[in-house]
Amino acid sequence: MTAAREYRMCTRTVMDTTDPDITFDSEGVSSHALRYDREFAAIVDAATKGERLGELQKIVAEIKKAGEGKPYDCIVGVSGGVDSTYLILQAVKLGLRPLAVHFDSGWNSELAVGNIKNIVDRLGLDLYTDVVDWREMRDLQLSFFKASVPNCDIPTDHAFSRVAFQQAEKYGIKYILGGSNLASESVLPQAWGYNASDARHLKAIQRKFGSVKLKTYPTLGLFKRHIWYEAIRGIKTVKMLNYLPYNYVEAKAQITEELGWRDYGGKHYESVFTRYFQGYYLPMKFGFDKRLAHYSSLILSGQMTREEALELLKQPNYPEALRKQDHEFIAKKLGVSTSELEEIYARPIADHMSYPNSKWAWDQTLKLARLAARLVKRFRR
Repeated sequence: MTAAREYRMCTRTVMDTTDPDITFDSEGVSSHALRYDREFAAIVDAATKGERLGELQKIVAEIKKAGEGKPYDCIVGVSGGVDSTYLILQAVKLGLRPLAVHFDSGWNSELAVGNIKNIVDRLGLDLYTDVVDWREMRDLQLSFFKASVPNCDIPTDHAFSRVAFQQAEKYGIKYILGGSNLASESVLPQAWGYNASDARHLKAIQRKFGSVKLKTYPTLGLFKRHIWYEAIRGIKTVKMLNYLPYNYVEAKAQITEELGWRDYGGKHYESVFTRYFQGYYLPMKFGFDKRLAHYSSLILSGQMTREEALELLKQPNYPEALRKQDHEFIAKKLGVSTSELEEIYARPIADHMSYPNSKWAWDQTLKLARLAARLVKRFRR
């Protein structure tokens, strides 16, 4: 039997041994901090200093040219959260004409709905909302809880990707602007989640634990995404925030002032489900506190000190009254009793790799997609 691992925390960040894959050097610096130094620091530093704005202007010019004669020149997904709200505001300021796309998973908080309305109203944008079949979505999310895996947000994240690509193809749009960024999201342990794009994995879990057939739920397979949409249709995803000076606190202040944005609490808490999943389910079942990753990202990008992060971690990430309220709401909406939900949570922990998946195929398809994109580009010349 393997002995329990001695608890350690990174001397530069607040990442600790709740990440089973974390390692430390002789000075106690974690593999996450060392990876940041090796792969991401130069990118974030250049963006913070405004040294990537020239690159961004070239990308913006390409987006505008590709969108000539079309009602929109890019897609921006909106959730009502900080990253996507700041992204779409900056896109408009750069003269782009985005179509705002939202996937309504059935879990939006009232604040998120209000934030999205303010975005499109104040910026004068069109909004496309895809409303999921609730019977299918409810059963799928319950299946992920029954599977006892960490990333129970896969059903929402996976569906949004398909909806974004569908709308891009419909309007002949060549660019999707993504809100993920290195300044606030460079640290994310692999053991804490899994690739939401893996349709085989999603379908396998639903087959094993679900009771409803996914007839309308929007899935997106390997070939469809990387070969059809990206290589053949030429749709690109641009992480625009990596080209801009992106300070999380300053971004909040700007969108509050200019768009009437209202804060909803923790990172990605614009969804009631995500708030519950990250704030209660992950810490309770797996011992994962996502604040560690978020705060560590901010520490590494110079937006927070380690001391500030440690003080914040002393505070509960989920007020008990709200947790109880959400627990009852989640159970009711999923169609089970609170005791049934707790019985599901008590099942043994499982790893995503213990279910059928396409991890190897994903890696190979990415290589094939890059080759196909080069060939298509050469053919179009």
